[in-house]
Parts: sequence; C-alpha cells; structure tokens
Amino acid sequence: MFSLTVAAVVFGVVFLAELPDKTALAGLMLGTRYRASYVFAGVAAAFLVHVALAIAAGSVLTLLPHRLVQGVVGVLFLAGAAVPLFRKDEDEEEVKKPADQSFWKVSGAGFMMILVAEFGDLTQIMTANLAARYDDPLSVGVGAVLALWAVAGLGILGGRTLMKYVPLKLITKIAAGVMLLLAGFSLYEAIAG
Repeated sequence: MFSLTVAAVVFGVVFLAELPDKTALAGLMLGTRYRASYVFAGVAAAFLVHVALAIAAGSVLTLLPHRLVQGVVGVLFLAGAAVPLFRKDEDEEEVKKPADQSFWKVSGAGFMMILVAEFGDLTQIMTANLAARYDDPLSVGVGAVLALWAVAGLGILGGRTLMKYVPLKLITKIAAGVMLLLAGFSLYEAIAG
C-alpha cells in the first residue's frame, strides 16, 4: 500500500542530501553543453536503476530482527550526517563530450556518468536505510526517485540560479541535521524496542 507520508519524508531527506552532491553539478555542466531533455532522460534512467538497487538492499535488511536493523540504520544515518559535514570540497570532474549531439549519445553519456558516480553514494545508502526503516518499498522508491529527478532537473536547468540564492553550506547543514534526527529516532527505537 502506498503511503504519501513516507514518500514525502523520503523525498525531503533524499532531495536535501542530493542537492549539494557532485551529481547536481555534473548535471548542470551537462545541461549547459547539451539539450536538457536528452541529458535528463539519461540521468533519470540511471537514478531509477540506483533506487531499484537500494530498495532491494533495504528490503533484504527488513528480514533481520527489527532492533538490529534500527541500530544499523541509526549508525548509517549518523555516518550519512557526518559525510556532508566533514567532506572536503571536491574538484569538478571533467565530463567527456560525446562525439555528436544525438539523443542516444547525450543521454548515454548522462546515464553512464550517473551510474558510475552514484554507485554506493550517500543517497543510495540512505534510500536503502529508509526502505529498511519504513518497510514500504513502493513509497520509499517513489519518494527517492522523485527527489533525485527533481535535483537532476534543478541541476540541469537552474543550478547556477539556485546556488546564488541558497548557500551550498546551508543546504549541506540542513541535510545533515535531518539525517541526525533520523539517526536519533532509529537508535531510540533500537534501544527502546
């Protein structure tokens, strides 16, 4: 059964965590060079694959005892909060320009870039954690995919403008704060269980 509340919570958490990520910057860079719809098609397909893998991993976690899962999820959320707070700024990676501007070349470049860059990324791990926490793969999957697509769309179409009005450090701190709250709830459930 689909839960709009779970999907909304997941959307908010994943959106905030992904916004300061290098993927938004890579999407921005691709979007300035190529047709935005082609870039988005490839990026969106790659995010679908990543969320499906994360949901599968999270669903496996639900087979373990509830208190153990909540403890693991809590610790992973703590680690997830620490990563954006203590991560040093990374240099922008250079994206190779496809030989032509065809749909398949441009969307393929976007797909491969995201597929490789996001594998094992914080938001993929977070999505697996949320799938285990809520035991609602459909709601978590919808929320995560929509959040990742929204960030990709913002990155491709308006990343520069957004960053002018909302400081990246503020977004990072908000995302870390939300993850700390989720860690606290998960660890409380593991202990109080």
